[in-house]
Amino acid sequence: MYNQFLWGASTSGFQVEGGYNEGGKGISTTDIRFVPDGIADSKVASDHYHHYQEDIMLMKELGLKAYRFSFCWARIMPDGHNANEEGLKFYENIIDLCLEYGIEPLPTLYHFEMPQTLVEEFGGWKSRECIKAFTQYAEVCFKRFKGKIKNWITINEQLIAMAASDLNGNHEKDKDLQLKNMYQMSYHASVAESQAFALLHEIDKDARIGVVNAVQNVYPATASPLDILAAMDAEEIMMYMLLDMSVFGEYSPRVRTLLTNMECFPKTEDGDYEVLKNSKPDFIGINYYSSLCVKNNELKKINNNLPPFFRSKQFEVVKNDKIERTDWMANGIDPLGIRTIIYKIFNRYHLPIIITENGMAYSDELVNGKIHDNYRIDYLQKHIKEVLIAKEEGYPVFGYCPWSFIDVVSSHQGFSKRYGLVYVDRTDIDVKECQRFKKDSFYWYKDVIESNGENL
Repeated sequence: MYNQFLWGASTSGFQVEGGYNEGGKGISTTDIRFVPDGIADSKVASDHYHHYQEDIMLMKELGLKAYRFSFCWARIMPDGHNANEEGLKFYENIIDLCLEYGIEPLPTLYHFEMPQTLVEEFGGWKSRECIKAFTQYAEVCFKRFKGKIKNWITINEQLIAMAASDLNGNHEKDKDLQLKNMYQMSYHASVAESQAFALLHEIDKDARIGVVNAVQNVYPATASPLDILAAMDAEEIMMYMLLDMSVFGEYSPRVRTLLTNMECFPKTEDGDYEVLKNSKPDFIGINYYSSLCVKNNELKKINNNLPPFFRSKQFEVVKNDKIERTDWMANGIDPLGIRTIIYKIFNRYHLPIIITENGMAYSDELVNGKIHDNYRIDYLQKHIKEVLIAKEEGYPVFGYCPWSFIDVVSSHQGFSKRYGLVYVDRTDIDVKECQRFKKDSFYWYKDVIESNGENL
């Protein structure tokens, strides 16, 4: 099924494209979100819209076997309902150029953005109307690129996407309602995703479709049974909940209990069960950066100061003193965690796995046209080593895509937080010409690809 290991790299539309008002594109939720003064927004980003040919040439030089990127829904369907030929042609050009250079395009349908018109029309993912809108959008994409795409991805990091109100267009100040909305929106997205699975399998029987979730290996703070249960509950919510919906078509009994106790169990409708049960993904994508450590929440109170997906009556997030941390990697650097995650996910779902994001954030500096990012090489080397160990043991890992191919505008830190193998010469306040410079990690990863992982 997956004969060649896909040495790839990833980006996302709103974080690299720019060209926010060109090519017939509609306004995305990410185009009009509030961004503090002095932080770059996504209107220009890395200007991939005007540099995509140069960027794909760099991918060819790097030796990429796959390029994971995302479609901007508002570029393809500006009003959320009607297709835009110019937008479709832009992505067709990217896909065709990748194929010409032997790079497999791996598109994601939804990566933290949607047409603002759908938020204004019915509230976006808060409404069941979004299920229909997403399915229509998926159908347009599947039919247009039939025969060109081997592997599709539905939604990137669904739980985070629904929690990030500034990205999804649903700005809710009430913390309790924000939490309820997150789980309701996530449920709608799961139903929409299941419909997309079935639709692709109907339209293009030779193509495969998968899900991508942000996962964190969760450790208990102590050997206390209550802390161990807290760690299990954290994994149920943040890792297994969505995958269970994707693969099994239902929440686990434990998740049902946890959501009910938080008064966050989503509203369902007749017919949902059949939709969720009658289709499933062909593979699972893993976005892994760091692990998590938790302890039992003794007071059983929700801490509304935490991100929504960390809010629970069952667990509290605590610092793990056993692993290294940096300014941009607050939860710590844990290479073994990525192998452990592969074990856990495959043992539960028995589906092929691709690492769709894994990367090291740092405030890179361009000095005399060079970027010496040994810290990134060290991070990637250690994580790739663990991935290959799992693969050698027989786990069906068929690809690895570091985040990110080029520097992208971080959703909240602009260009002060960089992940790329390729440096984009711009700052948060000065766009300049967005000139590209290959970092040391670019040349290192090129050697890794050429040696098929032998030269680590």
